[in-house]
Amino acid sequence: MTHDALPLPTGFVETATGPVPLADLGPTLSHEHLFINLMAERRGDGLLHDETLMTQELAVFRAQGGGTIFDLTTAELTPGSTLDSAPDFDARSPGQTRNPRAIEGVRRISEATGVHVVLGTGRYRDPFIDPDLVARLGVDGLADEIVHDLTVGFGDTGIKAGLIGEVGADKWFISETEAQVFRAAAVAHRATGAAIYTHAARWKVGLEQSELLTSCGVAPERIAIGHVDTVPSVEYAVELADRGHYVGIDTIYSNAAYSVEHRVAQVLALVRAGHLERILLAHDVCVPSLLRAFGGHGFGLVMGEFRASLLTAGLSEAEFTTIMVANPARLLAS
Repeated sequence: MTHDALPLPTGFVETATGPVPLADLGPTLSHEHLFINLMAERRGDGLLHDETLMTQELAVFRAQGGGTIFDLTTAELTPGSTLDSAPDFDARSPGQTRNPRAIEGVRRISEATGVHVVLGTGRYRDPFIDPDLVARLGVDGLADEIVHDLTVGFGDTGIKAGLIGEVGADKWFISETEAQVFRAAAVAHRATGAAIYTHAARWKVGLEQSELLTSCGVAPERIAIGHVDTVPSVEYAVELADRGHYVGIDTIYSNAAYSVEHRVAQVLALVRAGHLERILLAHDVCVPSLLRAFGGHGFGLVMGEFRASLLTAGLSEAEFTTIMVANPARLLAS
C-alpha cells in the first residue's frame, strides 16, 4: 500500500473557538465526547462532567500531535453533563439542544489544550429522544433547531456547530421517531451543507440509514456512518464505502487482540477496495472507564498503539496521514 497523502480542502469549519481553516485541523478523531450524560443506560459508568479531568485526558492526544476532535454529543446527552449544569436547561424543550454550560466548558478545554473541537448538533436516538417533542416539532421544527445551532450558535453562547450528529438508531431498524430525526437532519443539511454523522452500533443499520438519508436528498459523500467497527464484518464496511459514505471505525477503545485485529482488518479491506479516502478513526470516549485516569486508554489509543498495529499490518505513514488529516477535513468541506 503506497498511496500518497491526499491534498487538503480549502475553506473553514466552525469550532468551539471560532472558524478554523480546514487545512489547519491536523490529525482528527472523528467521534468523541467531552461532557456527556449516559446515566439512563449506564448508571454506574455513564457520566463525564469533570472539566479539569477531561482537559488532562485530551492533552494526551495533543501531546501525540493531535489537532482536532469531533464532539458528537447531541441534545439528550447533555443535561447534567457539567458540575454546574444550568438549572433551567431542558433538552425536552424546543430549541434547547445542548447544555450551554457544557458548550462553554468545551471551549475552555479547547483553549487549554490547543485541540480544535468541532461540535455536533441534533437529536440522538431511542430511548433518549422524547417522542412527544418530536411529534410536536415535526421534521421542520427539528430541522430549524439544527440550522440555528449551525448558523447562530447554541443558546446564547455564540458558539456554532460544525456538523450534524450523532443521529442514530438504537436497534437493527430505524424507529419512526428516529426516522423523523434523520429526515430533519437531511433538511438541515440541504439548508446548510453540513455533513451528517450517524450512530449505527452493533447491527448493520447503517445500510438503512444510508437509504433514508440519500432518499431525502443527501449526497452519499456528505454522510459518515458511525460505529461500523462494532459490526465485525469487512463486507459491511466495504459496502458502505462502495455507496460513497465515510466509514467510522470509531470505537477504538481497547487494545485487546480481537478488538484490534478486526478493526485493522476493516481498515485494510477498505484500503484494498480503493476506499482509503472514506475511513475515519476515533475512540468514542463516552464513559469514565475509558479514561486513562480510570484504567482506560482515553484519547491516546488511535495515535499510539492502533497506529502501530496498522503500520505493522502494512499501512503506510502517508495512508495513515490521509485517514487522520485529509479524510475528516474533506467530510466537513461543504
